[in-house]
Amino acid sequence: MIHSSAQIDSSAEIDDGVSIGPYTVIGPNVKIKSGTVIEGNAFVHKNTLIGKDNLIYPFASVGGDPQDLKYKGEDTFLEIGDNNEIREGSTINRGTVQENGKTIIGNNNLFMAYTHVAHDCTLEDDIVMTNNAGVAGVVNVGKGARLSGFTLVHQFCNIGSYSFSALGTIITKDVPAYVRVSGNPAIPRGLNTVGIQRQDLSKEASDALKESYKILYLRKNKLKDAKKEIISKFKDIKEMDPFIKSISNTDRSIVR
Repeated sequence: MIHSSAQIDSSAEIDDGVSIGPYTVIGPNVKIKSGTVIEGNAFVHKNTLIGKDNLIYPFASVGGDPQDLKYKGEDTFLEIGDNNEIREGSTINRGTVQENGKTIIGNNNLFMAYTHVAHDCTLEDDIVMTNNAGVAGVVNVGKGARLSGFTLVHQFCNIGSYSFSALGTIITKDVPAYVRVSGNPAIPRGLNTVGIQRQDLSKEASDALKESYKILYLRKNKLKDAKKEIISKFKDIKEMDPFIKSISNTDRSIVR
């Protein structure tokens, strides 16, 4: 299952059932679990854990040094979960000691060609990053988010679960869960109704999201007052937790 031209560091741990294509390089302290396929001409640099049943395409660069001037060669790490698809030319960097020391990728994510995940990011599950989308350092992306092509996310931003960014969006502030954004800089464009439908939310939760959007964006409330009203009204609806969390835990403020 390992092509004779692949270069595998002696410290790498490769499970049975892993496939590694021609001219691929696997660096030191890399662990790859069963069922993962790494096609030819890919590069897994070092200090990287790759889970089960991932598919990594040619010319992807995984576990490379963080693109940060503060990085001075310290041991930092990348963890990738299961069932991810990392397409051609995509890059995923390790962390930095100044932040978390680790970049974390969850499960069932699709990274289309030429996407970029910078140092110390955390991406949850079921995320799609479309061609040429990129997230800068220390960005958190929630479950089920969709970043359309050429979306760029500023460092330290949070992208809420099941949110959606349109083609060419420039995100410089946090995006609440279930909210659609577009533009440069990004502004809200309504709720991600497709994402809501796919979650099969209760009518109570769907109505609460619609009302919350009105409170937050359409009634000209001050942000602190809008947050207070939303939390007061809907904190007991469990399905509202992602939205409430995304507007409560923010250092960069939210798109408005």
